[in-house]
Amino acid sequence: MRTSVKFTAAAASALLALTTLTACGGTGSQDAAAGGDNGKIKIMVGGLDKVIYLPARLTQQLGYFEDEGVHVTLLTEPAGVQATTSLLSGDVQGVVGFYDHTLDLQVKGKQVESVVQFAHAPGEVEVVSNKAAAGLTSPKDFKGKKLGVTGLGSSTDFLTKYLAVKNGVQTNEFTPVAVGAGQTFLSAMKQGSIDGGMTTDPTVAQVVDKNLGKVLIDMRTPEGSKEALGGPYPSSSLYMNTDWVNSHKDTVRKLAKAFVRTLKWMSTHTPEQIADKMPSDYAQGGKELYVQAIKDTLPMFTKDGVMPADGPATVERVLKSFNPNLKNASVDLKKTYTTEFVK
Repeated sequence: MRTSVKFTAAAASALLALTTLTACGGTGSQDAAAGGDNGKIKIMVGGLDKVIYLPARLTQQLGYFEDEGVHVTLLTEPAGVQATTSLLSGDVQGVVGFYDHTLDLQVKGKQVESVVQFAHAPGEVEVVSNKAAAGLTSPKDFKGKKLGVTGLGSSTDFLTKYLAVKNGVQTNEFTPVAVGAGQTFLSAMKQGSIDGGMTTDPTVAQVVDKNLGKVLIDMRTPEGSKEALGGPYPSSSLYMNTDWVNSHKDTVRKLAKAFVRTLKWMSTHTPEQIADKMPSDYAQGGKELYVQAIKDTLPMFTKDGVMPADGPATVERVLKSFNPNLKNASVDLKKTYTTEFVK
């Protein structure tokens, strides 16, 4: 039965991507290079049903892309690192994922920038299974543990490593396990293949509701982000190749306008009203639980899409604490984001 659940989740994700790609008339770097010139854009999301990336689908549901005259196809990958791969390979024009990838990519010689900043907190939660709870009470106890992340090299992986190093545990002293999110994460906790892990809503809400575990560290609010990471941590964003942005400014401006309009709409509507606009199958644990997941995550979002002033510096400090690629590298933070299109 457990194998069936995992296959179904993977198959559904693959089917969604395949269906959307077919509707677009195919992919490929040549097609992507032309994207935007005809108002057609492909955006890869690091998990369309994750509440941290809710503005992507909500903008589509509200009709704001069409209002701006851009025809957006949203694709989905289970983790942000996989979404980034799609951008670099030229299959899509943009990614809705974590801003921290722009710094990681810059030191690898790839110039990518955030053009709309959805959030000023990670929206991530470290949960611990009930079975492991007695021996895992803080990041100081990460040593020897198996900790779930959406994917190796993902933002959940980055943040888990930072919390470990900050609390005296080296990155080679615990085992990160790529378990995705949703049903695959829940199954991993249920089977005991992970002791805990970092995930987002609605998965967090289901972990607690099904009594599989409890919250260890909550970074869904600016306050929680500051306590765990020492400052605001800009996370969910729309990021794109800088060269593409510079050559398609009118299209990027329209996208930014649509997303900012959504962020403002979210700030003036209740979690119930937001949930009502979303596809019903996003409420995997039931409507009431989905509404609670949105309510718990809403504080992470900005209202204007603008990068918080001291946010990039926090991200750089966090990444440099454990990432050998960035540790001694010089990062030009001003090239990792722009406010030109949202202000």
